[in-house]
Amino acid sequence: MSTVSTIDYHTAGEPFRIVTDGLPEIPGETVPDRREFALSSPEIDHYRQLLVQEPRGHADMYGGFIVPPDDPGADFGVLFWHKDGYSTACGHGTIALGVWAVEHRVVLAEPDGETDVVIDVPSGRVRATVTCRAGAVIGATFVNVPSWAIARALPVETPFGTVEADVSYGGAIYASVPASAFGLEVTPEHYTALIAAGRAVKWALNDSPAAQHPDDPRLSGIYGTILYDDLGRTAEGPHQRNVTVFADGEVDRSPCGSGTSARLPLLVEDGLLGDGETLTHDSIVGTRFTARVRERVVVAGRSAVVPEVTGRASMTGEHRFVLREDDEVGTGFTLR
Repeated sequence: MSTVSTIDYHTAGEPFRIVTDGLPEIPGETVPDRREFALSSPEIDHYRQLLVQEPRGHADMYGGFIVPPDDPGADFGVLFWHKDGYSTACGHGTIALGVWAVEHRVVLAEPDGETDVVIDVPSGRVRATVTCRAGAVIGATFVNVPSWAIARALPVETPFGTVEADVSYGGAIYASVPASAFGLEVTPEHYTALIAAGRAVKWALNDSPAAQHPDDPRLSGIYGTILYDDLGRTAEGPHQRNVTVFADGEVDRSPCGSGTSARLPLLVEDGLLGDGETLTHDSIVGTRFTARVRERVVVAGRSAVVPEVTGRASMTGEHRFVLREDDEVGTGFTLR
């Protein structure tokens, strides 16, 4: 019998399942090494499937395995997973992990003020700065790895017509397309059509030169498609609504932390996001992240930005999952 314990959070509506007990050791010197091992290990993937698939999960479940950091400079590491495998970055998960670490005293925090939780993820070292007031967490800010634009206005042939996509990196590689290019809006009424459009763009570009990470092939491939509506401007800066369709048709209920990071260099290039301005980024369910450029940097000769994304995470439950040897569906199934 397999028994696995988790603590579940959501960040702006998107689930994040944190495994706290019952997972075997995942070998590797670094978090990227451990991710490579997990990708090739049926034993480790058994646990991903158990926690993400029905009847214990669902097609849009998301979570992470806590692993040792690359060195003592980080508090811990994490392997992010979803229904189709293991991702390289996750902003909403980083926010949830920061809040979990403070609320469960993995990292000790002052009752009033800010506490940094440093996390090694497959795309690099990131930080969640968690804000507390009177002993309660009131929000968190995720500082990502440098992000940059890769390609602009790429023609993409889809079953719904040819559209133009911008490709950028925010810890994972994303394609951005206005939802209006498909005659859609980012609303729940268009949910099914948005999934179809997002999948079409992802798979059309996934093996293209624009989807290749210039330094680390393990970070290559289009992770998701960001379909967005431009809502004009607030007093602080641009206001957009998006839905990110990632993996193979999975939908981020939040505004997507790493996807928001990938939007920033595009908005900077277009002159829509200036220094000191804030992107107000809404989700398909009406939740919100705010984001800004923390600093402008150069990475291997490329102009890049360091994104800072702010949101909230809330605990939803604690679970002890069991798989008995005689369970007729085993680790479960996914219908979509």
